[in-house]
Amino acid sequence: MKIGMWISGTLLLALTFSVMAMDQQAEANPLANSKPQETDEISFKRDVRPILHDYCVSCHSHGERGYLKSGLDLTSYQGVMKGTVYGKVVIPGNSEDSTFTKLLTGTNKGLKMPMGLNGSGTLERKYILTLRKWVKQGAKDN
Repeated sequence: MKIGMWISGTLLLALTFSVMAMDQQAEANPLANSKPQETDEISFKRDVRPILHDYCVSCHSHGERGYLKSGLDLTSYQGVMKGTVYGKVVIPGNSEDSTFTKLLTGTNKGLKMPMGLNGSGTLERKYILTLRKWVKQGAKDN
């Protein structure tokens, strides 16, 4: 019984010293265990262009169906900002009134893009939110 108590006490003491050492290490380098801060700013190059490339340019590039119908070229920032033969689709800072984001949610005369993507006919919510946030932040070429 005394040996069992002695072993328990030794383990408790070792655990205490281990925790104290970890605390001292954290105090010495407070950023060592913190997660890197992620920027809230949406980047056209990092965030938007990959979505457009994966889901939109197959129709909205020179010679393709969406381009021939509307003139919208989504292969570059300049093409996005130029808009269609009917006018601009992005209103920087205003994702609610931008045709670009309305088309993603089907609130532009019932037309929803990208066409025929999946059963629900839409992008994943996270992509829509990214694109809307980019427009809301000013649709920068960053």
